[in-house]
Amino acid sequence: MGEWLARLRKGYGKKLVALHAWNGWIVVVLAVTGLVLLGGFWRGVLGEGRVWLKWLHIAVGVASILPILYYLVLAGKHWKALKGKPRQKFNVYVVLAFLLGWFLSGILLWQFKLVGPKVSNAALAVHDLLTWIGLPYIIYHSITRAKWLKDPKRRTVQSGKKGAEELHPAAPQPVYTRRAFIRGAIGAGLAVTVGPSFLKWLGQSFGGIGGGASIDRLLETNANALVPEPQPLPNSLPPIGGGAQGHFRVYTVTAIPSFTNANWSFRIDGLVDNPQQWDWEAFVKLKRSVQVSDFHCVTGWSVYKNTWEGIPVKDLLELAGVRSKAASAIFYSGDGVYTSGITLEQLAKDDAMVAVMHDGKPIPSDLGGPVRLIMPKMYAYKSVKWLNRIELIEGEHIGYWEQRGYANEAWI
Repeated sequence: MGEWLARLRKGYGKKLVALHAWNGWIVVVLAVTGLVLLGGFWRGVLGEGRVWLKWLHIAVGVASILPILYYLVLAGKHWKALKGKPRQKFNVYVVLAFLLGWFLSGILLWQFKLVGPKVSNAALAVHDLLTWIGLPYIIYHSITRAKWLKDPKRRTVQSGKKGAEELHPAAPQPVYTRRAFIRGAIGAGLAVTVGPSFLKWLGQSFGGIGGGASIDRLLETNANALVPEPQPLPNSLPPIGGGAQGHFRVYTVTAIPSFTNANWSFRIDGLVDNPQQWDWEAFVKLKRSVQVSDFHCVTGWSVYKNTWEGIPVKDLLELAGVRSKAASAIFYSGDGVYTSGITLEQLAKDDAMVAVMHDGKPIPSDLGGPVRLIMPKMYAYKSVKWLNRIELIEGEHIGYWEQRGYANEAWI
C-alpha cells in the first residue's frame, strides 16, 4: 500500500511539473507575441505577418484555459501538499487570478463586435494592467524558483570565506543568503526596468479618461506649425459631444511627420472635372461642419463622443466634380507611405469628413493633424492621418494595411 501511494504521489508530481512547464511556455508565447503586436517598430517590419501573429496570440490565449482546467483536476492533491505553506498557496491564488483575468479579458477583446465598444474598451484596460503587473510577477517567480537558485550549495554568502559552514558548523548564520540576495536583485531589476514604463502607461490610460488631459498633453508637443489656427464653430467649443471619453493610442508606420505653411498643401485630382489644390490659408477658409461620433480601432479600443469639425468629403468631391468613370478614392497620408481606398458609395455617407479640429482644438500631430480623414462607421485604419491628397480612380485601391491582410471592407 505504501509503495502504491509513493508511486501515485510521484505520478502526480510529474503531472504538476509538466503542467507548470506548459503553462510557462504559454505565458512566454503570449508575452512575446503581445509585446511585438504592441510595438510600433514591428508594425512596419512584419507586414501581413502581423495579422497572422495576432491570430496566433488569440489561438494560444484561448488554449490557455486548458492548463487551468487541468490544474483544477489536480488541485485537491496540490492543496494537501501545500498544507502549512501559506506563501505557496498565496502564489497559486495570484497566478490563477492573472491567468483567468488574461483569458477572460482576452476573450472579450477577441469578440469585441459582440460585446460592444464599452465592454471591450474596459477589457483592454484590464488586459494591459494585468500584463504590466502579472508579467514581471511571473518572470520573478519563475527565475527565483529555478533549480540553480535553490541549490543548497549556493544558499549562503560568506564574504569570500569558502566553506565556512563546513569548517564551523556551529557558527552563526550569515545576515543574508545568496538566494535572498539574488531574489532581491532580480526584484529590484524588474522594478527599475518595468516601473517607469508602467507609470507612463498608467498616466496615459487613466490620467486621460475624459479625453481632455490626454489631448492637451498631445497639443503641448504638437510638431505642426501652421498659421492661422482654424477658429472653432460654436458647436465645437465647447464641444457639442461634451468632450471625448477615452484614450487614443498612437500607432504609426513611419516617424510622425510635421508640417508648416511652406510644406503643406491639399489637393483633389484623378477622375475629376476640376482638380483642386489649397494651401493652408485657403483650406482653413473652406466651409466646415460639426459632427459627434465614436472612434473605433480594430485592435479593440474606442474613444467616444468625439466632436470633429471639418469639411464633409461629399462637399469636397462636389467642388472637384466627379467624373462618371470614378468608382473609388485613394486617400494619401503626408507621411509618404500610408494610403487607403474607399468607394464613392461609402464616401457618400454624411459622416465621412476631412477633419481639422477635435473637440474645438487643432488636431495634434500625434493624432494625425493638421488634417485627417474620419470614417466613424469604419475601423480607424481607414481614417487616414496627415491627409493631404484625394485621388479618384476607376477601380479599387488596396491600401497599406489592406495589402497586409486587413479587410478592405472595414465596417464596424
